[in-house]
Amino acid sequence: MTDEALQITARGPRAEAEAAAARLDETPGTETLTYSILEEDEDHDVWRIDAFPTSEEERAALVEVLGAHAALRVTTEKLADADWLAMALSGLPPVRAGRFFVYGAHDRGLAPASTVNLRIEAGAAFGTGHHGTTVGCLQAFHDLLKARRFEKVLDVGCGTGVLAIAAARTGSRVAVGTDIDAPSVRIANENAALNRATARFVHASGLDDPRVRGEAPYDLVFANILAPPLVALSQDIKGALKPGGIAILSGLLRTQERRVFAAYASKGFRLVRRLHRDAWATLVLRRA
Repeated sequence: MTDEALQITARGPRAEAEAAAARLDETPGTETLTYSILEEDEDHDVWRIDAFPTSEEERAALVEVLGAHAALRVTTEKLADADWLAMALSGLPPVRAGRFFVYGAHDRGLAPASTVNLRIEAGAAFGTGHHGTTVGCLQAFHDLLKARRFEKVLDVGCGTGVLAIAAARTGSRVAVGTDIDAPSVRIANENAALNRATARFVHASGLDDPRVRGEAPYDLVFANILAPPLVALSQDIKGALKPGGIAILSGLLRTQERRVFAAYASKGFRLVRRLHRDAWATLVLRRA
């Protein structure tokens, strides 16, 4: 762990920011790095990467990657010794994605009566619904629900649990989430209780845990993680799905779509749809 919480920010042209983000996904030492990329100033082509290293290895790799892109202006900020993530999210507005309305405790009075309202508290986990990848997954799920229901759903890399909770709240009999981060699993289970959802979450690495395998095969698998683990898990996700089952994949940049899809196409998946939000992509695939 680092001795203090840090936020490292890089600003510059979109092409440079996306290239740096792609390198972060491929650089040893940054496999579990939490970062986001978004457009800050459309008129002046300014994009921003915000990264939160949790170890000296991550910090050093991050600084090396960003420093290799001369057009990016990099700054480092020390974060207060507090629940900085929850504090930051408390100022974010609710998010609407199709039938889903995602909000925090500070906006509980704004939830409409006509939507599936999901109260998600972040704590130390990511996945509140504000990130483009989470919105993409929820929108894709909303559109799929117009034609069918999914009895069994798996959420790989569940974070706050928002995706599995959305499934449980829209009729899925089984909604299981898994994450390699123990605090995220605790927070996801707390969020399930807040939403009176039957989703359950387990601390596990990969899909071979008996608590995950015990409910397989699934009708739908969410995997909102990063491009390298998405590629690495392509065979495991295929094995977890029923023939004809759906995989909703995100956590990848538009520039990484081809690489990720190629891994799944080689396993017999077919592209149903792709969604783009800012620099991020969501792929909806069907197992042949």
